[in-house]
Amino acid sequence: MLKDAYLACRGALEKGGIENAAFEAQCMLEKLTGYGRASLLAHGGDEFKRQDELDGMICRRLKNEPLQYILGSWSFCGIELQVGEGVLIPRDDTEVVLNLCLDFLKNKNNAKCADLCSGSGAIALALEKFAGAEVTAVELSEKAFYFLKKNISNSNTDALRDDVLTCHRRFADESFDLIVSNPPYIPSRELPQLQAEVQFEPAMALDGGKDGCDFYRAIVRDWSRKLKSGGALAFELGEGQAEAVSAMMEAAGFKNIRTETDFGGTQRAIIGTMLRI
Repeated sequence: MLKDAYLACRGALEKGGIENAAFEAQCMLEKLTGYGRASLLAHGGDEFKRQDELDGMICRRLKNEPLQYILGSWSFCGIELQVGEGVLIPRDDTEVVLNLCLDFLKNKNNAKCADLCSGSGAIALALEKFAGAEVTAVELSEKAFYFLKKNISNSNTDALRDDVLTCHRRFADESFDLIVSNPPYIPSRELPQLQAEVQFEPAMALDGGKDGCDFYRAIVRDWSRKLKSGGALAFELGEGQAEAVSAMMEAAGFKNIRTETDFGGTQRAIIGTMLRI
């Protein structure tokens, strides 16, 4: 029965040391049955015919493969995104920088935006959905770009497979109202210490160089001139990076720089405006 399959799945995950085993078991059963949480309870007595597939999912999870990769999709701000090996998993932390961007764009129509290091396209699609923005999403990784293209297939977002460290040359100065990036920001030396699940995610989406700030420096240096006067640059931040990134932006001429914290109190996002005389 479906109820028995759920209980066995939860038990196996708990025994394997998986936190939130009940939630993850529910997610797996939802994926295989199409039932939401309430429906799973209502159909607990139904025959379950996909035990082999469920066992395969459990096996993968017990090897620390991220739940999101196993499910093949994950929601960000109500937008269902296809994800898998080779693309960074959308996280709630990214809502902090998204909200700064949406606040900046709230009185702008048809704003032109660039989402650098776009990954799955989470930020780009949210900017289009919630702000009506015209977005160009830039991503270098072939695997991540595959998921980006799938996720934007029913949107008006454009995708460019290129390196944000060099492709600024493709855009005219003062092209964008907003440039946003959730770049690789983990210091290289810390990568081996990341939790087991994160080790499955692509290193190129995580490795920010010796101090974690390589991409911040390059984007501030090379992309600032691509902003219109009054345009904004926004970043997701790693822990302890707010002061350094703020100093970079201030030195480049940005004004009204402000940061925003996540639920854990970490300064998780920053935004500033470029005002030209």
